[in-house]
Amino acid sequence: MNTPILIANILTLLAFLIHTFMGDRELKIIEPEDDPKHLKREKWTMARSGWHWISFDLLFASIGLGFINFTDYLENETQLLQLLAIYFFGYGIAWLIGITISKKFPKNYLKLGQWMLLWLISGLIYWGIH
Repeated sequence: MNTPILIANILTLLAFLIHTFMGDRELKIIEPEDDPKHLKREKWTMARSGWHWISFDLLFASIGLGFINFTDYLENETQLLQLLAIYFFGYGIAWLIGITISKKFPKNYLKLGQWMLLWLISGLIYWGIH
């Protein structure tokens, strides 16, 4: 078992659980009242579906890391780990771009610091490969 990969696996699983359950509660705060043409409801539902698309990504990454940590099922673990390291690094970049193109508020890069978690997971996976 590889300690950096195990820590990345735990962080990814925790991120999945928090994102899925606490995140959905936060989304309900901005749930729109019904509007006559249901335009706001449609947009909110798309955002919520996209939100849980990310939840699935985190779950699937956690399962993949779990397979690597606890089984010998996968033949080319290094290649999968390289892809996951790039994947989480790319997610961090996308998150920073989202913050950058959005309206500013105090300490927005720290308050929306999920990019740091994504880069930490990426770094742990990269470290675990080497």
